[in-house]
Order: sequence, then C-alpha cells, then structure tokens
Amino acid sequence: MAAPLTPGAATRGEEDEDCNRPGAGAVSNEDRKDCILEPLSLPERPGGSPTPAGSPAVPCAFCEERFPAAEQDQLLKHMVIEHKMVIADVKLVADFRRYILYWRKRFSEQPIMDFCSVIRINSTAPLEEQDNYFLLCDVLPEDRVLREELQKQKLRGILEQQQRERGDDSFRGVCMFCNEEFLGNRSVLLNHMSREHAFNIGLPDNIVNCSEFLRTLQEKLDNLQCLYCEKTFRDRNALRDHMRKRRHRRVNPKNREYDRFYVINYLELGKSWEEVQSEDDRELLDHQEEDWSDWEEHPVSAVCLFCEKQAETIEKLCVHMKDTHEFDLLEIKSELGLNFYQQVKLVNFIRRQVHQGRCYGCHARFPSRADLRAHMEAARHAALLPDLATWDQPEYYFPTYENDSLLCTLSDSDSDLQAQEQKGSVPVISEDTSGLQALRQSSVLNQLLLPEGAAAGQAPGSPLRRRAGRGSAGVTTSKGAVLGEIDFKK
Repeated sequence: MAAPLTPGAATRGEEDEDCNRPGAGAVSNEDRKDCILEPLSLPERPGGSPTPAGSPAVPCAFCEERFPAAEQDQLLKHMVIEHKMVIADVKLVADFRRYILYWRKRFSEQPIMDFCSVIRINSTAPLEEQDNYFLLCDVLPEDRVLREELQKQKLRGILEQQQRERGDDSFRGVCMFCNEEFLGNRSVLLNHMSREHAFNIGLPDNIVNCSEFLRTLQEKLDNLQCLYCEKTFRDRNALRDHMRKRRHRRVNPKNREYDRFYVINYLELGKSWEEVQSEDDRELLDHQEEDWSDWEEHPVSAVCLFCEKQAETIEKLCVHMKDTHEFDLLEIKSELGLNFYQQVKLVNFIRRQVHQGRCYGCHARFPSRADLRAHMEAARHAALLPDLATWDQPEYYFPTYENDSLLCTLSDSDSDLQAQEQKGSVPVISEDTSGLQALRQSSVLNQLLLPEGAAAGQAPGSPLRRRAGRGSAGVTTSKGAVLGEIDFKK
C-alpha cells in the first residue's frame, strides 16, 4: 500500500504564497484547495486498500481533534496544515494509533524541536514569508526503536492469530465457485478450491485472518469483478467464462489489499513479500549464469502536460504538444538555456498549475481541466510562461505526480552541448603534456629506441628517415615530437 503522506508531499503542499504564511492556525478554505497534501499519480490501473471501519478514533498529536482510524489521511493533513508536522514513511508504522499516542505524550513533555528535523520553506524569500515545517522520521533513534517495537508486537499478534486458526476445527465456509459448504479446519476448504477449481491463494499455513480474506474475495465476485485482472463483467456467467478461459483463478499479486492476509508481509519492517522472497532467492541467482536472452524492454509512456495524450518517446510528445497546444518544450529549453534541473522544475510547475485548474498565463481558475485546456488553447496561453523566477524554485524539484515518466525522458543540456560540439568538428584538446620530458625518460620505449647520437643530426633525406618511411614505426607524442623509430625489418 502506498504511504498516505511522504516528506516530499509536505513540500508539495506549500506551493503557493497563501500556503506559506507563518503560523499554524489561519488557513482559509481557498488555501486548503490549493495545497497538495498527498501523493498524486497519473491515471493507471485502479487499486488500493481501504482501512477497516469500526476502529477506535485516533487523536491529533498536538490538539484535541480526533479522527476515525479509517480517515488516517485526514489526520495527516490536519497535522500538516494546522501544526506543520509531517510523518515520514507512514506505511512502515505497524500500529498508527499507538504511534500517535506515544508521540502525543512525548510532545507534551518536550519541545517538538528536540525530536523533529526542521524543513524551511521559501528559504530565499524575505524573512516574513519563510516558514518552518517539522519532519518526524526514523532517523531519530527513538522513533526507529518505536517503529521496530510496534512491528514486533504486530508480528507476535499475527503469529498468535495464525496459530489459533491452524488449530481451529470449528471453521465454517462455503466454496466461492460451487457453493459447497465445508466444516472443520480451514485447510479443507482451501484445498478443495485448489484441487477442484484450480484456485490457489497459497498454503493454508501462510495465511492469516482467513475468514476475512475469503469474505473479501467473495465480495469481489459478488460485484462481478475478476480476482486477477480486476475487470468488471455484466453477469456471473461472463465472469466465470473469463476466469476459466484466461486462467485468472488467482488473486492479483500487485494488489496491496491482500498483503495483510499473508504472514510473510509482517516478517521484516518495511519489506513486502516480493522483497523478502527476492532476498531468499538471491543466493541461488548468484550461482546461475546471467542470461539476458529473454529480456523484454517495455516502453514507458509519458503523458502530455495539458491533456491525457501519451507517447513512448519525448520527441513524439513534444510534437504533439507543439501541434495541439502550441507549446514547444524543445524551443523553450533552447531559448532559455535550461539545464536538466530547470527542465524538471518547469515540468513540475506546469503539472501543478494544470492539476489545480489554473492558467499560468493569466492566473485564471477553472472548475475542470477540460475548461482550462479549452481556455489555454483559445487564448494561446500555453506558451505564455511566467518569469523564470516564478517557477525556478526549490519547491518544484518535487514531482507533482509520483509516476511522471516525462521527468525520466528529459535530456541534460550539458550532454547535448557536447554532442553538438562533436558534430561541428570542434578540435579536441589533448590531455596535459607539460611533463613531456619526464615521460620520455620514464617510458619503456627507451629500451627500443636508437641511441640519441645515431638519430641526432640526420638530414630529412637520410637513410634513417627513408627506412622509417618504408618499414619502421615512429613513436610520436601528442605534440608531434618524435621519440624514436623502430625498424621492423631488423
């Protein structure tokens, strides 16, 4: 599961001057709308895992506000906006409520500065416009120990639950495919579905909270959703034929919703089953011969800055943006002399403005992206970039969308310049030869050279020179000095 909030998200959340005012309390509704306080992703296959309902409320670490456990994201946003506090790697916290309660107590005992790193926003702006945010992460030894202890307690509880389920003979369940009812141990039902219906969710001993797992799968089937590709069908017969013909009688391994039902995901702090399994197989792979014959490179599509158009190369995408939106990224890069990092900040700036429905040419706001796109195309504002100082800011080092492939395709201006210089036949400067005399004396070629007296004073047309032209090789430095000649006929 993706972390609800990351350190980068806090910086993304303060992109406007309205959001950068000092103080933790006075934030208007308009400011809240402009702030981006959670990771964004460009459109792709839907996924995710909801937080179970019915859990006790979680209090804020600083005030009396309380939020349901299912609204963990709202609590994190509240602490960022109201208290300028960011928790790093929330996904690695095994028990979020106990984690918050612990730090709530510690913050009441000591100042927050004793525990958190300070992130200064708008450090180049005037002092009254600067602001400080606080980052709580496992760099602090106390936080690291707390996270590890919560993980150990979580693992102990999971292993105890698994042991109870393994020895429970009062289990009662119904097969999802033939509606046959099974009584006794859970392994009877799981083995039946594996043997009779080729549906395998893993060994019974590797699964925990089995009843909840089966209910989750049954709900998806009741909603006519394939368990593997997660497509929805019009009726149950179409779903059954699809899963049978496509051999989709297994769960989607990339859906993190299922991770909580497998013991392997609780073994190590911050490691999923894929990472643990890859470590187990690493020794075997080290002894195998590297074979890249089956390597298949899948092209990564980049998304247009203004619409949903995707292209496999930046050249195609630039042509699309130039023809459709009159925005020439390559020309802007050339005219402004943008280096790689400035290109990154420009892309992130435009992404953020479009995400917020704001035209950066006239600062007008629009309720939807379609209205914004229509306005920018009609007014030709796509190419009307603001001053360099507006978007060439440190806050735009952070991507607006975490999976923005366009950032990976940007080229470095320095490397482009070197390529152009080589194409223009620019002379190449040789390496430093200031120590040429020392090089002569220490060279192993001295053993093969003729004595200096034999070569000294020879006229250009002498036999030695003629032999060098016919059958010998001269050793010449980068400055053109002849160190000596070797006659290959001897």
